[in-house]
Amino acid sequence: MPPPRRRLSPADRRAQLLETGAQLFARHPYEDVLMEHVAERAGVSRALLYRHFAGKHELFAAVFRQASDRLLEQVPLDRPGDLLGQLEDGLDVHLDYFIAHRNTVLAANRVLAGDPVVQTIIDGELDVLRTRLLDVLPLTDASARAAVAAILKSWLVFVRVLCLDWLTAETCTRAELRDTCVGALLGALCPFLPDGLPDPA
Repeated sequence: MPPPRRRLSPADRRAQLLETGAQLFARHPYEDVLMEHVAERAGVSRALLYRHFAGKHELFAAVFRQASDRLLEQVPLDRPGDLLGQLEDGLDVHLDYFIAHRNTVLAANRVLAGDPVVQTIIDGELDVLRTRLLDVLPLTDASARAAVAAILKSWLVFVRVLCLDWLTAETCTRAELRDTCVGALLGALCPFLPDGLPDPA
């Protein structure tokens, strides 16, 4: 049963439509979500929905960008000296979102793989995470920072691919997935950390 229609400011209406779209994209595969479903659930006309978003692709991209921004706000990468804890907490934030919004994540990375708008959002998120990780690592010189930047770029792609495969077929536990991701990065960073690896205990 759609909610009763009410007058909202353009900004509030857009926020409402984004929230409605986010709910539908999270619950259903991308191809099953239709604009008329969004309009009906939001309690608006299709004409009003199309005034805010030209089509499903534009709505999805806006939903995905908002989700990416919110994820970055929640990732705790501001505690120098606690690399292990920040990696674990950051992965937990992403896994929580990936599990709760499985269809959205798979749509962005599989159904719409290569789409320039969606890919720009993904690349932007990865760049922010790489920069923030670099800023908390105890790197001693510019050459080490450049080498670690390349490692982080590859690791973030590795984590995304591994998590996508896990969402499709859970071949290990969530804890094993997280520990595998953390262990892969710590092993790769070991030659560049002046004090060696952090103690996982």
